[in-house]
Amino acid sequence: MTALAKLTAVELKLLVREPGSMFTVLIPLFILVVFGSSIEPGDTMLLPMALAIAVGLVGLYMLPTTLATYRERGILRRLSTTPLRPVNMLVVQLLMQLVLAVAACGLLLVVAGTVLGARLPGAGWAVVATLLLGTAAMFSIGLLIASLAANGRTANGVGVLLYFPMAFLAGLMQPANQMPALLARIGEYTPLGAFRQSLQDVWAGGSPSVVLLGVMAAYAVVLSAAAARFFRWE
Repeated sequence: MTALAKLTAVELKLLVREPGSMFTVLIPLFILVVFGSSIEPGDTMLLPMALAIAVGLVGLYMLPTTLATYRERGILRRLSTTPLRPVNMLVVQLLMQLVLAVAACGLLLVVAGTVLGARLPGAGWAVVATLLLGTAAMFSIGLLIASLAANGRTANGVGVLLYFPMAFLAGLMQPANQMPALLARIGEYTPLGAFRQSLQDVWAGGSPSVVLLGVMAAYAVVLSAAAARFFRWE
């Protein structure tokens, strides 16, 4: 087994044992099951909301906290003295967090389709494109937080502080159609709002807005570039 494979195996074990991982999986599932049991099977809002919540928690909570904690503890600095460069840890962490996001979304889709009888969209390409761009946008925010936060506690606090107003504007705490029109419109152009609205469009049988897909792509590119510019290994 190569050093990179060993690192991946170790990080996977740590991720499974991390209580925060269970939190990011169970919270969206709890919301889906509790509220899904009282709505019509044809509802096209709850599942997209739950998917956006799951990806948002991974991107704004798990990813920045883990990376900032590793830097705080000197793990990245120590890796720089070994053949396994620190950038490999960054790549492995991104992969592990992506696996966590995919697992959380996969569980939501399975439960919604089998237990709640929710309608799943037929346009697979639209689902995949929206999930990929939405995840990239949320992960880019997490990377920027990790690049600027002094330690894991700060990264955790900033992530939570950003998550709740973003979730409100995105229509995850209150349906967008019940919000003031101006707030709902602004929320659509936030990373989480564009993600939620695109998912809802797909679940309603349509195609995601090209504008909103572009918004998510722009956030992903710009914020990832900023994170790369400011990221510190120690």
